[in-house]
Amino acid sequence: MLEARDLACWRGDRAIFAGLSFTLEAGGALLLLGANGAGKSSLLRLLAGLIPAAEGQLLWDGQDALADRVGHAARLRYLSHQDALKPSLSAVENLRFYARLWGGDVAAALAAVGLAELADLPARVLSSGQKRRLALARLALAPVPLWLLDEPTVGLDAASVARLGGLLATHRAAGGAVLAATHLPLPLPGARELAL
Repeated sequence: MLEARDLACWRGDRAIFAGLSFTLEAGGALLLLGANGAGKSSLLRLLAGLIPAAEGQLLWDGQDALADRVGHAARLRYLSHQDALKPSLSAVENLRFYARLWGGDVAAALAAVGLAELADLPARVLSSGQKRRLALARLALAPVPLWLLDEPTVGLDAASVARLGGLLATHRAAGGAVLAATHLPLPLPGARELAL
């Protein structure tokens, strides 16, 4: 599915990482580990097509993944460490925005993260954990092959991490792949690790 060959990323005149190679197959999971500043978030942004690689290739099913950036964006969901919510919009309105882009069932996505009862509340009044769950609800909207997650469990309680585990398991069982940067254990049984 996804293959990185000798990727390099630079910030200014400093290499964040270089010579990075890995593969991620359908149904697979890869955890990015490393200290702050090691390049985990930069790698996720590079894989999402948001920043260019200084060197190397990113392949999707053996073809240049970034030759068609719109097509590449359509096959993934990138969830950064920021929640990307409009504070004045309700939870359901925030998700409807993404549903107009991607399709999907907003009510089912809210239920998947335990926010159905808070659907009409403005995002600004949600707790930090509830805001994170609302951001994660975007993953449940419409299926795509690849999820790129940057610290997905930040601010989540144990019950919310368990719900995320259910989303991850369902995604992988359907052939989806997950690449996640984390400092905390994630509910991803059998995930491989890549230290940066």
